[in-house]
Amino acid sequence: MVLVTGGTGLVGSHLLLRLLQKGVSVCAIHRDNSDLNRVRKIFSYYTDNASDLFEKIHWVRADLNDIPALKAAFENIDQVYHTAAFISFDPKKYIALQKINTEGTANIVNLCLSEKIKKLCYVSTIGAIGKSMDNLPASEENDWIERNANVYALTKYEAEMEVWRGAQEGLSMVIVNPGVILGPGFWGSGSGEFFTTANKGYSYYPPGGTGFVCVNDVVELMIRLTDSKIQNERYILVAQNISFKTILTLISKNLGKRPPRKELKHWQLQVGRYFDYLANLFTGRGRRITKNSIKSLYQRDDYTNEKIKKALDFEFKPLEPVIRFCCERIKEENP
Repeated sequence: MVLVTGGTGLVGSHLLLRLLQKGVSVCAIHRDNSDLNRVRKIFSYYTDNASDLFEKIHWVRADLNDIPALKAAFENIDQVYHTAAFISFDPKKYIALQKINTEGTANIVNLCLSEKIKKLCYVSTIGAIGKSMDNLPASEENDWIERNANVYALTKYEAEMEVWRGAQEGLSMVIVNPGVILGPGFWGSGSGEFFTTANKGYSYYPPGGTGFVCVNDVVELMIRLTDSKIQNERYILVAQNISFKTILTLISKNLGKRPPRKELKHWQLQVGRYFDYLANLFTGRGRRITKNSIKSLYQRDDYTNEKIKKALDFEFKPLEPVIRFCCERIKEENP
């Protein structure tokens, strides 16, 4: 049996669907406030028997820091996919991020060791990949530099260190570092905000860019790596390095909206950061625009995918079809 953490998220829900379609028995961890119906909704995007497949999931209510509940979820498990994470770029959330992302991963690693799990696949982020100099694409071999990293990337890198510690203690593992993952159903967070923003028809676009990848490519590679003899390696999962202007233009056109035409200037982002600070001060909603997030919006970060392509003889799918698919779904749900 396979255990999936973060089963109600974008990657986790798509992973559950693919495993079930392959006939794999799956157990998924969820928290008290998780929306399980969203998983059923994701399934319905791809298959007519969504409810039948959903009913095959063995759900276990557990928190990453609740050791007894986690231990119960590990019964009769052979492989573990650890996709659960807390995503926030607000510096004030660092302790919570560390508690869930770093300490939670340490708990998963410890249980994998004690329960003699055959293989762990950990989903990290390209934010935990060291930056490259001289305009060269970043690779898995780049040195990590903590300076200027956002708090989310910091805790994901620390989590990777826990996974490598597990490898030193005998755990067979792989780490994947996906770029911005494009997929349907999560319009209010992550890459879903690109679709929500484009659907509102905003005129402005940030000047930077980064690596993007389709969620189904991420899931397929995770399964292939976990089922392979490859162990104790990490892989960047990026299909294409493109600008934010290009991605927003593609989404806007597929939504029938006018593409953004004006580049956000640095001073405009700084003004937005100031008002975001005031909004957080009065509402306590959390920071959305920080110094590091402005830097990520303003700079272009490129990544190479050669290592994973060679390891599995894999070709990434183009981004246009998944963008079109997502746009069709958001139009159906927001007529």
